[in-house]
Amino acid sequence: MIGEALALLALILFSTNIILTKVATARVNSNLGFLISVSVNVLFAALLLLIQFIFFDLGTIGWDTKGFFLFLAAGFFSTYLGRWFFFETIAKLGPTRASAFQVSNPLFTTIIAWGFLEEKLDSTDLSAIFLMLLGLFLVSYISKRAGDEEVAATQEMIKSRTFKQFVVGQLIQTGILLAFLSSFFYAIGNIVRGVAIQSWNQPILGGLLGALLGFLLHVITNKSTRHFWSEIKKSDRTGVTFYMISGAITISAQIAVIASMRYIPISIANLITLSTPIIVTPVSYFLFKNQEGITYKTIIGIVLVMSGLCLIIL
Repeated sequence: MIGEALALLALILFSTNIILTKVATARVNSNLGFLISVSVNVLFAALLLLIQFIFFDLGTIGWDTKGFFLFLAAGFFSTYLGRWFFFETIAKLGPTRASAFQVSNPLFTTIIAWGFLEEKLDSTDLSAIFLMLLGLFLVSYISKRAGDEEVAATQEMIKSRTFKQFVVGQLIQTGILLAFLSSFFYAIGNIVRGVAIQSWNQPILGGLLGALLGFLLHVITNKSTRHFWSEIKKSDRTGVTFYMISGAITISAQIAVIASMRYIPISIANLITLSTPIIVTPVSYFLFKNQEGITYKTIIGIVLVMSGLCLIIL
């Protein structure tokens, strides 16, 4: 039950972050907010590691070369590539459709874990995965009209961008491809984290290493970082504070999910933590007056996801 509890904690934290970010983006530019969040990822993880180092490990944490490089690789695939492609997807398709495509993340994770790690799942786990994927699809479903309106709203942003801004250049032609690449790299990052924690049981240090590498790569490749401090000074203080809290929440969630992979299959841990719509959707209904457009499909989807969670936990 330890693994399931950690995964559920990560689910709650990730869900809280989504709601908080929705409020923060109304006050501060999302690109600046992203850099603030990733910066706090590193600082807060370092603080947690210091606390662990002083009070729990008696001055030693051991060393594992394989785990060290795997955690760095996870930061490259997830914190850097996964997030980067996700933000490019938002520019192409809009935030709602971009988020909807993330439903494929646990599917990629399950396939990779089964194919390359020979992760064994019993019939109950497979049934739960099917129910949760179907439920997440229904919760993430948006009408064509709503999607088209969102794409139109981001059209000016798209016009101002060129393929030279993309790391893989001209190979990326459509927003759909970007979305699947984001989901795929997130899945690889999750798999690598799962392997790393089995080799080196240091979830806090692992989270810090991944966040640090991801942050450094973003700083190196993002031209807007040169104006980082000046932009913060001009930005809404409440919005900046929200993004700072977001950074602390997200790294805590990442550490929790990394730790959960020590006890439960990677695919199960990933699927639980990505079931955020079952929390975010109903909360958004009351906080934002149904801006998410909850329908009967949404409710059915939430019920299916909850059913899958019950199969796994009980």
